[in-house]
Amino acid sequence: MKKMMLAAAAVYAMASGAAMAQEAQSPWQVRVRAVHLDSANKDSTGLGLSINDKTIPEVDVSYFFTPNIAAELVLTYPQKHDLRSDGAKIGTLKHLPPSLLAQYHFTNMGAFKPYLGAGVNYTRFSNVNFAPAVEAALDPSIKKNSFGPALQIGFDYMLDKHWSINVDVKKVYIKTDVRSAGTKVGTFKVDPWLLGVGVGYRF
Repeated sequence: MKKMMLAAAAVYAMASGAAMAQEAQSPWQVRVRAVHLDSANKDSTGLGLSINDKTIPEVDVSYFFTPNIAAELVLTYPQKHDLRSDGAKIGTLKHLPPSLLAQYHFTNMGAFKPYLGAGVNYTRFSNVNFAPAVEAALDPSIKKNSFGPALQIGFDYMLDKHWSINVDVKKVYIKTDVRSAGTKVGTFKVDPWLLGVGVGYRF
Protein backbone atom coordinates (compact mmCIF):
# COMPACT_ATOMS: atom_id res chain seq x y z
CA MET A 1 0.00 0.00 0.00
CA LYS A 2 2.82 2.37 0.88
CA LYS A 3 4.47 1.78 -2.52
CA MET A 4 1.15 2.40 -4.29
CA MET A 5 0.72 5.69 -2.40
CA LEU A 6 4.24 6.78 -3.29
CA ALA A 7 3.65 5.91 -6.95
CA ALA A 8 0.36 7.80 -6.97
CA ALA A 9 2.07 10.83 -5.38
CA ALA A 10 4.81 10.72 -8.03
CA VAL A 11 2.25 10.56 -10.84
CA TYR A 12 0.32 13.48 -9.30
CA ALA A 13 3.52 15.54 -8.97
CA MET A 14 4.45 14.92 -12.60
CA ALA A 15 0.92 15.77 -13.78
CA SER A 16 0.89 18.95 -11.70
CA GLY A 17 4.27 19.94 -13.09
CA ALA A 18 3.06 19.41 -16.65
CA ALA A 19 -0.08 21.47 -15.99
CA MET A 20 1.99 24.31 -14.51
CA ALA A 21 4.32 24.20 -17.52
CA GLN A 22 1.32 24.48 -19.83
CA GLU A 23 -0.06 27.44 -17.84
CA ALA A 24 3.28 29.28 -17.71
CA GLN A 25 3.40 32.24 -20.08
CA SER A 26 5.92 32.53 -22.84
CA PRO A 27 8.52 35.28 -22.24
CA TRP A 28 7.74 36.79 -25.68
CA GLN A 29 5.24 39.56 -26.35
CA VAL A 30 4.55 41.49 -29.57
CA ARG A 31 2.62 44.75 -29.87
CA VAL A 32 1.42 46.77 -32.85
CA ARG A 33 0.68 50.46 -32.27
CA ALA A 34 -0.46 53.58 -34.07
CA VAL A 35 1.84 56.32 -32.77
CA HIS A 36 1.51 60.08 -33.07
CA LEU A 37 4.92 61.74 -33.34
CA ASP A 38 4.82 65.24 -31.81
CA SER A 39 8.18 66.96 -32.36
CA ALA A 40 9.66 69.57 -30.03
CA ASN A 41 11.51 71.26 -32.96
CA LYS A 42 14.18 73.07 -30.93
CA ASP A 43 16.63 74.85 -33.23
CA SER A 44 19.75 76.84 -32.39
CA THR A 45 20.72 77.78 -35.98
CA GLY A 46 18.50 80.84 -36.19
CA LEU A 47 16.75 79.34 -39.23
CA GLY A 48 13.61 78.25 -37.38
CA LEU A 49 13.97 74.64 -38.49
CA SER A 50 11.12 72.19 -37.95
CA ILE A 51 9.70 68.90 -39.22
CA ASN A 52 6.03 68.02 -39.49
CA ASP A 53 4.19 65.93 -36.92
CA LYS A 54 2.63 62.69 -38.17
CA THR A 55 1.06 59.41 -37.14
CA ILE A 56 3.20 56.35 -37.84
CA PRO A 57 2.97 52.55 -37.42
CA GLU A 58 5.13 50.93 -34.76
CA VAL A 59 5.95 47.33 -33.82
CA ASP A 60 7.69 46.28 -30.65
CA VAL A 61 9.02 42.94 -29.44
CA SER A 62 9.41 42.34 -25.69
CA TYR A 63 11.22 39.60 -23.81
CA PHE A 64 10.38 39.01 -20.13
CA PHE A 65 13.36 37.88 -18.06
CA THR A 66 11.06 37.73 -15.01
CA PRO A 67 7.37 38.64 -14.56
CA ASN A 68 8.54 42.17 -13.67
CA ILE A 69 11.64 42.78 -15.81
CA ALA A 70 11.55 42.94 -19.61
CA ALA A 71 13.45 44.36 -22.56
CA GLU A 72 11.60 45.98 -25.47
CA LEU A 73 12.84 46.65 -29.00
CA VAL A 74 10.76 49.33 -30.77
CA LEU A 75 10.77 49.32 -34.58
CA THR A 76 9.23 51.13 -37.55
CA TYR A 77 10.24 51.83 -41.14
CA PRO A 78 12.03 55.05 -42.31
CA GLN A 79 9.64 57.98 -41.92
CA LYS A 80 9.59 60.85 -44.43
CA HIS A 81 9.21 64.42 -43.18
CA ASP A 82 9.08 67.87 -44.70
CA LEU A 83 11.87 70.10 -43.44
CA ARG A 84 10.84 73.72 -42.93
CA SER A 85 12.54 77.02 -42.11
CA ASP A 86 10.24 79.53 -40.38
CA GLY A 87 7.31 77.55 -41.76
CA ALA A 88 8.50 77.47 -45.40
CA LYS A 89 9.37 74.07 -46.85
CA ILE A 90 13.09 73.87 -47.72
CA GLY A 91 13.48 70.13 -48.25
CA THR A 92 12.69 66.60 -47.10
CA LEU A 93 14.38 63.88 -45.08
CA LYS A 94 13.77 60.41 -43.71
CA HIS A 95 14.58 59.14 -40.25
CA LEU A 96 14.67 55.61 -38.83
CA PRO A 97 14.42 55.70 -35.00
CA PRO A 98 14.64 52.24 -33.32
CA SER A 99 14.79 52.21 -29.51
CA LEU A 100 15.83 49.57 -26.97
CA LEU A 101 14.35 49.90 -23.47
CA ALA A 102 14.54 48.08 -20.15
CA GLN A 103 11.15 47.91 -18.44
CA TYR A 104 9.67 47.30 -15.00
CA HIS A 105 6.16 45.80 -15.08
CA PHE A 106 3.81 46.01 -12.09
CA THR A 107 2.05 42.65 -11.72
CA ASN A 108 -0.26 42.98 -8.69
CA MET A 109 -3.13 44.92 -10.33
CA GLY A 110 -5.08 42.18 -12.05
CA ALA A 111 -5.76 42.76 -15.75
CA PHE A 112 -4.30 46.29 -15.53
CA LYS A 113 -0.52 46.01 -15.98
CA PRO A 114 1.34 49.35 -15.95
CA TYR A 115 5.05 49.63 -16.72
CA LEU A 116 7.95 52.08 -16.78
CA GLY A 117 10.84 51.97 -19.24
CA ALA A 118 14.16 53.64 -19.96
CA GLY A 119 16.77 53.01 -22.63
CA VAL A 120 18.52 54.35 -25.70
CA ASN A 121 17.37 55.55 -29.10
CA TYR A 122 19.41 55.42 -32.29
CA THR A 123 18.18 57.52 -35.22
CA ARG A 124 19.54 57.37 -38.75
CA PHE A 125 18.78 60.33 -41.03
CA SER A 126 18.75 59.55 -44.74
CA ASN A 127 17.51 60.84 -48.10
CA VAL A 128 18.17 64.43 -47.05
CA ASN A 129 17.20 66.69 -49.95
CA PHE A 130 17.25 70.50 -49.90
CA ALA A 131 15.57 72.86 -52.36
CA PRO A 132 17.95 73.99 -55.14
CA ALA A 133 17.90 77.62 -53.95
CA VAL A 134 18.83 76.54 -50.42
CA GLU A 135 21.61 74.31 -51.75
CA ALA A 136 23.05 77.19 -53.79
CA ALA A 137 22.88 79.73 -50.97
CA LEU A 138 23.95 77.67 -47.94
CA ASP A 139 25.45 74.33 -49.11
CA PRO A 140 23.69 72.71 -46.09
CA SER A 141 24.15 69.28 -44.57
CA ILE A 142 23.21 67.46 -41.36
CA LYS A 143 24.83 64.80 -39.20
CA LYS A 144 23.33 61.44 -40.18
CA ASN A 145 23.45 59.63 -36.79
CA SER A 146 21.88 60.45 -33.42
CA PHE A 147 22.09 58.61 -30.08
CA GLY A 148 19.99 59.69 -27.12
CA PRO A 149 17.96 58.50 -24.13
CA ALA A 150 14.39 57.23 -24.38
CA LEU A 151 11.86 57.23 -21.51
CA GLN A 152 8.56 55.38 -21.39
CA ILE A 153 5.37 54.92 -19.38
CA GLY A 154 2.40 52.79 -20.38
CA PHE A 155 0.07 49.95 -19.56
CA ASP A 156 -1.38 46.75 -20.97
CA TYR A 157 -4.96 45.81 -20.18
CA MET A 158 -5.28 42.05 -20.55
CA LEU A 159 -8.39 40.90 -22.43
CA ASP A 160 -7.48 37.25 -21.87
CA LYS A 161 -4.32 35.20 -21.33
CA HIS A 162 -2.81 36.32 -24.64
CA TRP A 163 -4.44 39.49 -25.99
CA SER A 164 -4.19 42.98 -24.53
CA ILE A 165 -4.94 46.63 -25.27
CA ASN A 166 -1.88 48.87 -24.97
CA VAL A 167 -1.45 52.58 -24.27
CA ASP A 168 2.12 53.88 -24.39
CA VAL A 169 3.88 57.25 -24.09
CA LYS A 170 7.57 57.78 -24.87
CA LYS A 171 9.90 60.77 -24.80
CA VAL A 172 12.77 60.26 -27.22
CA TYR A 173 15.78 62.57 -27.54
CA ILE A 174 16.88 63.00 -31.16
CA LYS A 175 19.21 65.72 -32.44
CA THR A 176 21.48 66.50 -35.36
CA ASP A 177 24.23 69.01 -36.10
CA VAL A 178 23.46 71.41 -38.94
CA ARG A 179 26.32 72.55 -41.18
CA SER A 180 26.75 75.16 -43.89
CA ALA A 181 29.65 74.59 -46.28
CA GLY A 182 31.03 72.07 -43.79
CA THR A 183 30.93 74.45 -40.79
CA LYS A 184 28.60 73.72 -37.88
CA VAL A 185 26.03 76.49 -37.48
CA GLY A 186 23.86 74.95 -34.76
CA THR A 187 21.89 71.97 -33.51
CA PHE A 188 18.38 70.89 -34.45
CA LYS A 189 16.59 68.86 -31.74
CA VAL A 190 13.56 66.85 -32.80
CA ASP A 191 13.02 65.39 -29.26
CA PRO A 192 9.51 64.03 -29.97
CA TRP A 193 6.76 62.77 -27.72
CA LEU A 194 5.42 59.46 -29.08
CA LEU A 195 1.81 58.81 -28.08
CA GLY A 196 0.72 55.27 -28.95
CA VAL A 197 -2.36 53.03 -28.81
CA GLY A 198 -2.36 49.44 -29.98
CA VAL A 199 -2.84 45.74 -29.31
CA GLY A 200 -0.48 43.16 -27.86
CA TYR A 201 -0.14 39.40 -27.96
CA ARG A 202 1.68 37.35 -25.31
CA PHE A 203 2.74 33.98 -26.68
